[in-house]
Amino acid sequence: MKPRGTRARRAGRAPRTVWLAAGAVVLAGTGVTAVAVTGGSGNTGTDDDPRPVKAHTLALDGKDAKKRELPRTETQLFSLVGVSWEDSADDFEGTAQIRTRSADGGAWTDWRDLDFDIRAPESEEGDAAGVRGASEPLWVGPSDAVEARVVAGGKETAVPKALRLDMIDPGGTDNGKGQGKGNGTGKPSAEPKKTDTAAPSPSVTGPGTAPSTAPEPTGASSEPAEAPATDQPASPTAPVPSAEPTEEPQEPTAEPSTPAPSQEPTADPSPAPSQDPTGPAPSEEPQEPTAEPSTPAPSEEPTTGPGTEPSGEPTGEPSTGPTAQPDPAESTGTTGPTAPAVPAIVSRADWGADESLVADPPSYLSKVSAVFVHHTAGTNSYDCAESPAIIRAILTYHVKTNGWNDIGYNFFVDKCGTVFEGRAGGVDKPVRGAHTYGFNGDSSGVSLLGDYENGGTPTPAAKQAIADIAAWKLGLHGVDPEAKVTLTAAGDTGVYKTGEQATLNTVSGHRDGFATLCPGATLYSALPEIRRMAGASVYAR
Repeated sequence: MKPRGTRARRAGRAPRTVWLAAGAVVLAGTGVTAVAVTGGSGNTGTDDDPRPVKAHTLALDGKDAKKRELPRTETQLFSLVGVSWEDSADDFEGTAQIRTRSADGGAWTDWRDLDFDIRAPESEEGDAAGVRGASEPLWVGPSDAVEARVVAGGKETAVPKALRLDMIDPGGTDNGKGQGKGNGTGKPSAEPKKTDTAAPSPSVTGPGTAPSTAPEPTGASSEPAEAPATDQPASPTAPVPSAEPTEEPQEPTAEPSTPAPSQEPTADPSPAPSQDPTGPAPSEEPQEPTAEPSTPAPSEEPTTGPGTEPSGEPTGEPSTGPTAQPDPAESTGTTGPTAPAVPAIVSRADWGADESLVADPPSYLSKVSAVFVHHTAGTNSYDCAESPAIIRAILTYHVKTNGWNDIGYNFFVDKCGTVFEGRAGGVDKPVRGAHTYGFNGDSSGVSLLGDYENGGTPTPAAKQAIADIAAWKLGLHGVDPEAKVTLTAAGDTGVYKTGEQATLNTVSGHRDGFATLCPGATLYSALPEIRRMAGASVYAR
């Protein structure tokens, strides 16, 4: 499941300011350190439950060098758990198992294995002071007690030094944030069509309709000035709920003689994601509307920005001439090749990211040449309304436990087909992530919430969403999602040696580049279908 070779210890690690929370307290009788993660824009607790995100740690001490055991111990509330140790260069080859007690019913779970497929990125971020070795985080749901056992195995003669249990409480309820952003079917929220005109800069994320008033500010952090210029619209900051299309949109009875404003299928503008998607599998080649404007139609509401659509009946007459162009002051559209439409993406502000955790600005790649597909492991029985909390917990784990600068993945997808922004820096920018050791310098990472190695099956909605975001992201860089690419391994991944050439699919699984079971057997077996869906996606260039 991971490289077995001894990993060279890093020398001359560059110091980096690692965020430390004030107000640590030790729970009586347990030795648990509880650290409140506060001060960011993402503390999304309601007035009834305003608790912040918290990280709890519990030292795993003992006299047996090869084994650590923790008896059943009560803790503060947590929903995600893992183990970590001092030196990230120390690859642990043993086993770690945990049991947790439900905070709701008091029942104890069975023993569950923690995976050791995570590795610090092959960059300055991974060399920074404070970076720890760690297991993959495991989502267990609201829990208030834990039992653990860690045993050295293989060539290990002892468990790692400074071994501890890391528990994350994602904070209060979501207050509706992050819900209703996808359409719950895995189909595009609209049937956008690429046109031959300049693409206006969207004021919202995704092709869904926008309200007739200006969107509410989200408070997301501003993009650093050094972000590379692209041909694409600036990164949107506030997604809008997408209208779910009917299964078979009706075609107009007559072909208009002049372009008319596109109409979204009639639907509730704020659907909540289905909690157990059971709808039919989406077509691999979504139908496009038969009528599409060749140029953006003017709007009577300039505050919504170009690229949005008015609510209700269209306002103003559609343009019939080739001279209609978006206002340059309101658009960053290109005059070159047409930009693909933007899928609906839940922003960091809307899933509740605590931006105070992120100490350093993002790094950027010259090009995204591949997309690696992952799974988060954990449970498949989560409610889709929990997706924002799961992602908040992973962010806190990656920063507070692993010692990374930000969350590792560039995007997340849940089983309802909702796409979430991952690492900060702009969804349309080539942000360098920390997801596929050896190939982070050439790729973007998309992680599906859930476990697809131990019985889980990706839903049609999830597969379509992965295909769409992969097609769009690769299309920004002129990369065919059904092609192959040759990349150079930047580290010893257990599959490739440092400097070795790797010929990979442009949409690959984590296991294609790194010695791991990720993204799980069933999701990995679905990748050929996902590649075909990406090639046929309306978001492919």
